[in-house]
Amino acid sequence: MARSPLTEPRKHAAQKRSRATVDALIEATARILVTEGFEKASTNRIAETAGVSIGSLYQYFPGKEALVAAVIDRHHQEVMQVVRTALAEVASQPLEKAVRKLVAVAIEAHRIDPKLHRVLTEQIPRTGRLENVEAFNREALALFRNYLEQHRDEVRVADLDLAAFLCATAIEAVAHTAVLYRSDELTDAAFAALVDEATRLVVGYLK
Repeated sequence: MARSPLTEPRKHAAQKRSRATVDALIEATARILVTEGFEKASTNRIAETAGVSIGSLYQYFPGKEALVAAVIDRHHQEVMQVVRTALAEVASQPLEKAVRKLVAVAIEAHRIDPKLHRVLTEQIPRTGRLENVEAFNREALALFRNYLEQHRDEVRVADLDLAAFLCATAIEAVAHTAVLYRSDELTDAAFAALVDEATRLVVGYLK
C-alpha cells in the first residue's frame, strides 16, 4: 500500500532569517500552483523559484504536499482574520447594517487571491486539510451565532443555531461561487447588486 504523503512541516522557523526562508518557499509554492498547477510544483521548482537551496527546503518541509498544506493554512488564516475583524466591527450594529457588512467582507475575503483560492479548494482533500477548514467554518459559525444572540430582539427565528448555520452557509456559498466562477462578471456595479440582494435574502429570513 502506498504511504500517504507527509503534510506537516519538519520544523517551524524560529529566527528571522529562517522565517524569511519559509515565507519565500510558501509564496513560491502559491505562485507555481496558480500559474503551473500542482503536478508541476516539484520541490526543485519551488526551491528554484524561491531562491532557496533544495537542502534548505527539505530542512523545513518533507515534500511538496507539506508546502501546499502550508499555503492552505496561511490562506485560511488570512481569510479568518478578515472575518474576525468584520464580526468585531459589527458587534454593536443593527441587523441589516451588520449583515450587509458581513456579506461584503465575505466576498472581499474570497477575492484576496481568487485564483489561488480555487486551486487550494481543489488541493484540500489531497493535503488532509478538511479538518482545518471545518474548524474555520465552526469558528465563523460560532461568531455569527454570538452576534444573533446579542441582537435577539431583532431576530424573528427561534432556533438561533439553525439560523446561524443557514445564514453563514448562504453567505459563504454566494461569496465562493461569485468569486470563483463569476469573477469576470463581478464589476463594481455587479458587486454592489450582489451585496444588496444577498443582504435582502439573509435579513428577510431573520426578521
